[in-house]
Amino acid sequence: MSGNNQSDFERFQEEYWQWCLNEYPELATWTGDNRYNDRFTDLSWLAIEKRRAGERQWLIKAQEFDTSRFSEQDILSYRLLMWILDLTVKAQRFPPVLLLTQIYGPHLDFAQLVSITPFRTLTDYHNYQARMKAFPAYLDQVIALLWRGIEIGWVLPYVPLKGIPGQIAGQLTGDPEQSVFYKPLERIPDSISQSDRDSLRSDTARLISDSVFPALENLRDFVVNTYLPAGKRPIAARELPDGEAYYAHLVFEHTTTDMTAAEIHETGKTEVQRIGGQMLNVMRQTGFDGSLEDFSSFLRSDPRFYFTREDDLVMAYRDIAKRADAELPGLFAELPRNPYGVRAFPDYEAPGQTTAMYYPGASDGSRAGYFMVNTYRLDMRPKFEMEALVLHEAVPGHHLQISRAQELRSLTRFRRNASYTAYVEGWALYAESLGDKMGFYTDPYSKFGQLMYEMWRACRLVVDTGIHHFGWSRQQAIDYMREQTAKTEQDIAVEVDRYIVMPGQALAYKIGELNIRRLRERAEQELGPEFDIRSFHNAVLDNGALPLPMLEEQIKKWIYTRRAEPLTDFAL
Repeated sequence: MSGNNQSDFERFQEEYWQWCLNEYPELATWTGDNRYNDRFTDLSWLAIEKRRAGERQWLIKAQEFDTSRFSEQDILSYRLLMWILDLTVKAQRFPPVLLLTQIYGPHLDFAQLVSITPFRTLTDYHNYQARMKAFPAYLDQVIALLWRGIEIGWVLPYVPLKGIPGQIAGQLTGDPEQSVFYKPLERIPDSISQSDRDSLRSDTARLISDSVFPALENLRDFVVNTYLPAGKRPIAARELPDGEAYYAHLVFEHTTTDMTAAEIHETGKTEVQRIGGQMLNVMRQTGFDGSLEDFSSFLRSDPRFYFTREDDLVMAYRDIAKRADAELPGLFAELPRNPYGVRAFPDYEAPGQTTAMYYPGASDGSRAGYFMVNTYRLDMRPKFEMEALVLHEAVPGHHLQISRAQELRSLTRFRRNASYTAYVEGWALYAESLGDKMGFYTDPYSKFGQLMYEMWRACRLVVDTGIHHFGWSRQQAIDYMREQTAKTEQDIAVEVDRYIVMPGQALAYKIGELNIRRLRERAEQELGPEFDIRSFHNAVLDNGALPLPMLEEQIKKWIYTRRAEPLTDFAL
């Protein structure tokens, strides 16, 4: 490029980020940029080809930079940008047709967008109506891509997707005013005139009935009559055309390492054995006389471990979250300003969802983050897992890490909003282990719950690679999870189905956590009494999300810097 100074590169990053927001309007909405709230991503094949050409051009342009005079931080930004662009271009090898799962997809996206879209002005509502008008064409494009997938043999397996028609049906209320899509009309600001409010309510109800509902019904019919029957195939990603390369790509993308599927499989089995020993020791602390399998059956069946009212479950999560908030200053020198809330999944979504999930806040702080909890089947939501879940999804896990990154104004917006699964999920799993220092897990059942979740993530290494690399059946995966964990049958089935439709993603948790733990152990060993956990956590978080090899580089530099400083400089 003609310009290669810091300002040129910062401008390049910003231009790329703006291009991404324009190409993916839903991403813009999630980050708090509301300029594109009137549209959806163009999923026509022409637009996809044009987008892919654009991705290749961004990579070519990035390669033209001379980084010899870049600052250390700019070099890191450059490497991160190249990492993403290179991975994006390599992904073009695989067709973009696996769009619909029970976990995510266009059948759920619009309703989720409604919950995070601002509705403060008349323009906000008009943009919302424009998005409604665009929804049928958007789903038509989705169906066309799914058809293309059927034609070339790229279809997700049938069994995990069986709940999708029900997820869609749950949004099809007979009365549009009872729909999730009408919710923004229940709280129109007083700053909007009464006549405009009346028009907004009537026009939106009509759009729900005439545009949104028919589009969802059309998608549901396609799924039931065409897509699900086409998905009666083996569950392994390797069984897709070019499937072995596809799975290898996903393993690299999600773990950000060069570990092979076979290496990850063996790492998982080692971790399962280690954690199993710890679980046995904690079981003995409870006074239970029997095997781990017997103990697991006891935990799954004893009513003392379960709530009987949905509101009680949600309130208990909120109580744990407040207790966690109070302990953060002891572990972190800097905390994000953006708050978070605790909400239950909508009823139509809950049966196919995991136990809990985090929805990030807006990057400008205009919208809080949310810890989403599943209240479906209370007999499958044990109390002893709740502390670990809060620490993972809220603080010091996802909310703290993501909000902290969003508030690093010294970084470009591209950096602040970057996400690498192994880092993000690895940090959240590592955060669970901080509960002992925060005054949690004092009850042996709760400690067992934390270890149960760590075992869960270790089993993922075995099961995900077992399915997609070694050809395990769904039942083999379920049986393995049942043998090794105390999780409920509902959770096991839901999670195994998640691994089937999201190959490689589940590997990131344990691989990321193991790397962060290893870096902390190294820092403790090399710094000795000079090690400060608050400073270490800052070092992990202060560059935003990073691929694991780059995180290791940064922590090594931090260790070197701390060793070079006088001891008195370590107090934060």
